[in-house]
Amino acid sequence: MATLLHLDSALFPQGSASRDITAAFVKSWLEQHPEGKVVYRDLAASPIPHLDAAAAGAGADHALRAELAAELAEADAVVIGAPMYNFTIPSTLKAWLDQVIIVGANTGPDSPVAGTPFTIVASRGGSYAAGTPREDFEFVQNYLEKVLLGMLGVTEIDFIVPELTLAPLKPEMADLIPLAEASRAKATDEAVQKAKALAARLAA
Repeated sequence: MATLLHLDSALFPQGSASRDITAAFVKSWLEQHPEGKVVYRDLAASPIPHLDAAAAGAGADHALRAELAAELAEADAVVIGAPMYNFTIPSTLKAWLDQVIIVGANTGPDSPVAGTPFTIVASRGGSYAAGTPREDFEFVQNYLEKVLLGMLGVTEIDFIVPELTLAPLKPEMADLIPLAEASRAKATDEAVQKAKALAARLAA
């Protein structure tokens, strides 16, 4: 029985693109793999405490860090909702990363999670795609790719990127609503197809 670790970090429980798309991923996963297990953490509703000196010093002997690291190690796949806030990831997601990454326990080339596939829904209110004016303000994909590969040795990282999510809410972006709707629909379809493929692969 394969296990999916599902993390959400968007502030708002309703209307969140990242939450809706990770939910579509999980629904597709369970339809393909109904006997699979899903472990869920809502990092906005139940935040992980920031890493402090005691937890950092204790490493894998710290109860919470050991629990989080075990959840990650036991997962056969991970899906993360990572909306862009102020050009980077939510602080709650950063806190989870700081707690779960334990040097000497799950880092480096022999990391127990190196082969785990990660799917990250990196939603953003505007567009930061290549060639756009704010291309160099993108610190969600860049950061997560570097930390997952550089610290945990993860080599399979897929990003699903719904953009322009603020278009329906901001009058000055009204002309972009069709593009926003198309981006969200494309991202949802990508999530459904990716979850199906992963579930089938892991169930084989």
